[in-house]
Amino acid sequence: MDRRAEVSRETKETSITIRLNLDGSGQHKISTGVPFLDHMLAQVAVHGLFDLSILAQGDTHVDDHHTVEDVGIVLGQTLRKALGDGKGLARYGCITLPMDDALVMVALDLSGRPYLGYDCRLPQPMIGQFDVQLLEEFLRALSNHALMTLHVRLVAG
Repeated sequence: MDRRAEVSRETKETSITIRLNLDGSGQHKISTGVPFLDHMLAQVAVHGLFDLSILAQGDTHVDDHHTVEDVGIVLGQTLRKALGDGKGLARYGCITLPMDDALVMVALDLSGRPYLGYDCRLPQPMIGQFDVQLLEEFLRALSNHALMTLHVRLVAG
């Protein structure tokens, strides 16, 4: 089964094209105009062994909200398209991930029913120039458009 997809989306605020190969090797080329988002998506590609290309242009001169949310929308649509009918998938997945002082639990269900359970009280409002409130918006857009149930909980750190 070929688990590749490409989706483009244009709005008044953003223009986004995403290519995804779920059976890749972690290669990535990501340019969203939001450096922290680029870094985090690159980590997903590397550790998930996905090949991921994202080209996004948005009104980041105003703020990052439209770009971050719309990248989540298009990535969710691209993931859903790459998964196809879902035959042969292990529908559920979970991980508890330690990194430095942080401990995060993530669980997902590729159920076709979108839901985001988000419990991450981050100690600071910004990571560099990135407004941490946008993380929840990104994950909600991803979950809604990938049609997956997603739970993310910051346990420590």
